[in-house]
Amino acid sequence: MEGVSVRKIKKICVFCGANSGKDVAFVNAAFHLGEVLGKRKIDLVYGGGKLGLMGCVSTAVAQHERQVLGIIPSAFTVNNLVGETCGKEIKVATMQERLVMMMELSDAFIALPGGFGTLEELFQMISWAQLSIHNKHIGVLNINGFFNGLLSFVDHAVKQEFITPRARKILISATTADELVDKLQAFRFESDPALSKLKWSPSSSQKEKLDLTLRL
Repeated sequence: MEGVSVRKIKKICVFCGANSGKDVAFVNAAFHLGEVLGKRKIDLVYGGGKLGLMGCVSTAVAQHERQVLGIIPSAFTVNNLVGETCGKEIKVATMQERLVMMMELSDAFIALPGGFGTLEELFQMISWAQLSIHNKHIGVLNINGFFNGLLSFVDHAVKQEFITPRARKILISATTADELVDKLQAFRFESDPALSKLKWSPSSSQKEKLDLTLRL
């Protein structure tokens, strides 16, 4: 089917908090996600360091002898601010450069509980998928209902016709790591036929003109 993409997942990028959160279930779930990735022979891309949930998931993946890649802005490495990355580390100049590299080096994305930074990364990837900048799969691990409010808000935006039903399908959710990885593996990404015509290559001097109503 035209516009549909199925991808074999070998590397997953995990967005999550540099804090551990109030509920010990968040820490347990982060470790368990790392174990699930390791057992399934899936490598990890993450934001680097060893703080909070980021440290939990990266440690668990490394313990299962899978590759761990931390992509971290140089500013965070001053005075060992975020601790030592568990695995290989790539230093970048800006937060935007970090996110672009995460997108390029990963096959799918999972968000665990976190704060503004986690939410920014999650929604940036969703927005880029909607615009056909990438066609990679995106999910949230909804531990103890942490993302219930966010998912309800997204559904509300659909009802108010700011997000299309097609775009809503980009964001997958599950309550366990195994279920979420299964959903990501099975997901069939279907891009918007009009948005898929956009040319995002650096050599493009101008974007193709489209006669459509965008709900971005």
